[in-house]
Amino acid sequence: MGKRSAWGDILSELNLFTGEQLKQALEEQVQTGEKLGRILVNRGIVSEPQLIMALEQRLGIPHVELSKLNIDPEAVKLVSPKMIRHFKVLPISYTNTTLTLAIVDPLDQQAIADVSMATGLDIIPVLAGEKDMDIAIRQYLAFRVDPNIDKILGELSQDNEMEANARIKARVRVDEDAPIIRMVNSILIQAVHGRASDIHIEPQENDLRIRFRIDGQLFEVLSLPKKIHAAIISRLKIMSNLDIAEKRVSQDGRFKMDVDGHEIDFRVSTLPISHGEKVVLRVLDRSTNLTRIHQLGFTPKNMERVLSLAQHPYGMVLVSGPTNSGKTTTLYAMLNEINSVEKNIITLEDPIEYSITGINQVQINPKAGLTFASGLRSILRQDPDTIMVGEIRDLETANLSVQAALTGHLLLSTLHTNSAAGSIVRLRDIGIEGFLLASSLVGVISQRLVRQLCSNCCQEFILDQDTAQRLNIIEETGQKFYLPGGCPMCRQLGYRGRIALQEVLIIGRRLREQISRGQGADDAFEKAAIAEGMLSIKADGIEKAKEGFTSLEEVMKAVLMGG
Repeated sequence: MGKRSAWGDILSELNLFTGEQLKQALEEQVQTGEKLGRILVNRGIVSEPQLIMALEQRLGIPHVELSKLNIDPEAVKLVSPKMIRHFKVLPISYTNTTLTLAIVDPLDQQAIADVSMATGLDIIPVLAGEKDMDIAIRQYLAFRVDPNIDKILGELSQDNEMEANARIKARVRVDEDAPIIRMVNSILIQAVHGRASDIHIEPQENDLRIRFRIDGQLFEVLSLPKKIHAAIISRLKIMSNLDIAEKRVSQDGRFKMDVDGHEIDFRVSTLPISHGEKVVLRVLDRSTNLTRIHQLGFTPKNMERVLSLAQHPYGMVLVSGPTNSGKTTTLYAMLNEINSVEKNIITLEDPIEYSITGINQVQINPKAGLTFASGLRSILRQDPDTIMVGEIRDLETANLSVQAALTGHLLLSTLHTNSAAGSIVRLRDIGIEGFLLASSLVGVISQRLVRQLCSNCCQEFILDQDTAQRLNIIEETGQKFYLPGGCPMCRQLGYRGRIALQEVLIIGRRLREQISRGQGADDAFEKAAIAEGMLSIKADGIEKAKEGFTSLEEVMKAVLMGG
């Protein structure tokens, strides 16, 4: 039985329309390609609830109200936005073998087969109303959709992409209303509006994938024709003052753009991959006010310890964590806290992310010979009180930092380590002698970012013994925690924004002796630090999960990431 006759059989059971009405609807379907049920609803012959009821009863497929479901955002990410919109489907949840898929037309076997092939999972269909589906898709893909994209693509299809790309490559002045320029601007503006920290422009075999990183997670937001890839990359290279003819090696650049009256800085990195050049853009809103230290989410005890480190007259203070864990934000907040006319504060940065009034900021320029090490030597001749070095990357910079800390300066810097105790081991492994490290290091702040629960829709639950045992927090059995919900405010994700989990290690007598002797691994240093009052990242995370700031799932992912 064909799909059209199957629809006709099911709808005929409603006894709400005549054979003539069905005939006219079928003729319209042939002409327009629209679904038969939608045609009958649009003509006012049947209502959507009647349509849903008929499908539910005849096919035995349950009906769901998407607005009332807790949809798994990880499931949504399994299916491309292009496929979601084309077939009017929305993944709800998944297991290792199955995907529960809300679908407007459960008779569309092509849609079910294509989604199954794309995900490698067996499909369990559930029925959703078309209006309900349209709303849900808009909410879940809100930051992925720009209503102007289709219009621009239409104009590009009429334009000659090869000629447009040739004009760009020739650096001919291009009208700001040109489709390719509007396309690039649209992507950049979407990213800013969606609070994206990074934009990924990735050529695939047959198309061009656009992804945004939002709250630490990557989301596919757009799929574009592969033929406009070269023009988009050329436009971004011109904006970044890069060599548009060079496609064999990676390049780095930057540009600024005004979005809604705010100056946005884009840092650009190109990389040749198998299907062409990939571009990643880091998005920095320079107009955003600097985060104050009390806004960083420190517990009262940790806040007291951080302030004592920031106000220390001399010594080395480190902020550690993985990439994109907010280390620079914490350093800026500490500098802002101690910034005063009585102090000469100088920074070495790569790049300077925010301008701070009253602080002397130096941009690293390795091509000109200005490295962290050479810059630090120069700064020490500038009568500094406090020095901030963006990152300790090598033994030379580490040695100079230690010497600065030992000669009456407060030196702040960052390290890429997964724990506060791990920073001690890292500096020792770089080559810093134990007695020098023990004399110079006064404290380490370690942190990582987790997603923050949406305060509008998070849900309470009591932790049961089995779950507590599985998470290795049996002592928390019976305690109240919170789960992500889903609402329009958080685009049904259950999370909005990020919050830091932190541990603040202050070098006490026991730790100083261990470091001086050159003894101990991460675990030994961490035990000594906890004995001297440090709250571990795991403990800090559990407390924040109890207060509803984040979920236990996010805390445990962060702890596992830290090893």
